[in-house]
Amino acid sequence: MLSSKGEIKLSKVLGIVAEYNPFHNGHLYHIEKAKSTSNSDFVVAIISGNFTQRGDTSIINKWEKAKIALNNGADLVIELPTIYSISSAENFAYGAIEILDELGFIDYVSFGMESDELSILNNIANVLYDEPKDYQNLLKTELKNGITYAKGVENAICKYLNDDIYRSALNGSNNILAIEYLKSLKKLKSEIIPIGIKREKVFYNSKKIVDEYASASGIRYLIEQKQIKEISKLVPSFTFNTLIDNIKNGQCNINIYNFSKEIMYKLRNMSTKDISNLPYVSEGLEYLIKESCEKTNNLYDLIDYIKSKRYTQSRIQRILLYALLNIKKSDMEMSKSVKPYIRILGFNANGQKLLSKISNKAKVITSVKDFENNNKNVKLKRLLEIDKFATDIYTLGYSNNSMANLDYTNGLVIIK
Repeated sequence: MLSSKGEIKLSKVLGIVAEYNPFHNGHLYHIEKAKSTSNSDFVVAIISGNFTQRGDTSIINKWEKAKIALNNGADLVIELPTIYSISSAENFAYGAIEILDELGFIDYVSFGMESDELSILNNIANVLYDEPKDYQNLLKTELKNGITYAKGVENAICKYLNDDIYRSALNGSNNILAIEYLKSLKKLKSEIIPIGIKREKVFYNSKKIVDEYASASGIRYLIEQKQIKEISKLVPSFTFNTLIDNIKNGQCNINIYNFSKEIMYKLRNMSTKDISNLPYVSEGLEYLIKESCEKTNNLYDLIDYIKSKRYTQSRIQRILLYALLNIKKSDMEMSKSVKPYIRILGFNANGQKLLSKISNKAKVITSVKDFENNNKNVKLKRLLEIDKFATDIYTLGYSNNSMANLDYTNGLVIIK
C-alpha cells in the first residue's frame, strides 16, 4: 500500500511462531486462516532453527525451512535463537514473543490450539502470570503429594478457578504453548493481539492421516520408514520437492538418534558435576544420567533408562542436546535476562518492505560476520556462539557434504 507521497504504508502484520518440521498442509491452513481472520497483508514467521523444542533435530536445516515458508505464505522469516528453541515451553514462547514485540510493527500473533475457546486459555494464563497467593498455596499443597510439577499446576488451576473444564485445556501440547504465548504477552505488556486457531483433524504427535492432513511427527515417521511417496499429498508441493532434494543429497537429520555416538561421547567425558550444570538437571538426576551412559552405547536405551513420570522424554532429550551443544545453566539464565537479536533468515518482495520498519532499538542480524564485528554485547555474542555451534554440530549428521561455518557462508534466502 502506498501513501500519497509514495512511501510504503504498512497494513496489518501477522506474526506466527512455528517449527515447520516439516511444513505441512496444516501449517498452510494455519497461515491462510490466521491471515484471513486478522485481515493481515504481511506474515512474519519466527521459526526454530536446526534443533527443536521437544529436544529433537529439525529434519532439514533452517535455510531450507525458511525457503519453504517463504514459498507458502510467509513474507519474512526470522530464526528463534537455539537456546530458546530447545527450552521449556515457557522460555521458548517468551523468546519468540519478545522478538515479535521488539520488531515494533506486529499487530497480531497467531498460534494453534486444541481448545475451542481462547478465553479458557487466557484465564489460565492470567493465573500463571499473576500467581495469586491462594493459587500458590494450592500448588504447594499439590506438590507435597509427590506428583510432577505439571500435574500439580493442573490440579491447582482447576481448584483455584473452581472448574474442571481447565483440566483438558492443560493436557494439549498446543494449548500449553498457547498459554505461554499469552502469558508472555502479559509479561511484556505487549499490544500484540493474540489469535488462536483450533487445530483440526490431526493432533500433535499423532501418526494418523486424515484426508490430506498429518502431524509433523507423523510425516517424519513416514520419512524414517522410507515411505516418501505417502507424504506427497500431506505437504505442499514445494515442501515435498525440497524434502526429496535434501534426502537425496544426504543433508537431513531424521531425529536426535542421528547423534547417538556424539551424545554418548559427551556424556562419558563429563563428570556428574558437569552434568549437574546442564539446564533442567535437578534432584540428583545427574547421577542417573551418568550411571545410564556407562551401561549402554545406545541412545534409545539411555533415554529408556532415564525417563519416568517425573522426567519426560522431551525433557531428557533437551538435556542431551544441552550436553551436545555445550549449553550450561548459566546460559539458560542469561537467555531470560537479555533481549534476543533478530536474525533474518530470508524474505520475499513483500517481506523486504518490512525490513526498514524494524524498530531502531532492535539488534538485527543479516550478516553474522558484520554483527560480530560491530556488536559488543557479551550476552548476544554468547547467544550467537550457541547458534553457530548448533549449525556446525547439526551438519555432522549429514551423510554428504558435512561442512561447518554455514552461518558465515549461507546468505539470506531471498524470494523474488
